[in-house]
Amino acid sequence: MQSIEIDPELNRLALAEAAKQYPEFVGHALRIIARPLSTGFAWQLEWKGAPPSGQQAWEFQNTAIRAYKRLAGIRE
Repeated sequence: MQSIEIDPELNRLALAEAAKQYPEFVGHALRIIARPLSTGFAWQLEWKGAPPSGQQAWEFQNTAIRAYKRLAGIRE
């Protein structure tokens, strides 16, 4: 499986878009990463320190990943 190179500018834009809905996580997420699996990728955020817990953290991550995929034109 090929790896996906994350565009730094699209990463910044996606995190900023997610931060509009979840401002409490501004500055806590470093970047979006895509880890190759045997089929597809595991998309997740890399956090500064330990990842925050709770449903809102999951929603922030999902919002950022959806925004990145949309901005990058990735269809899965």
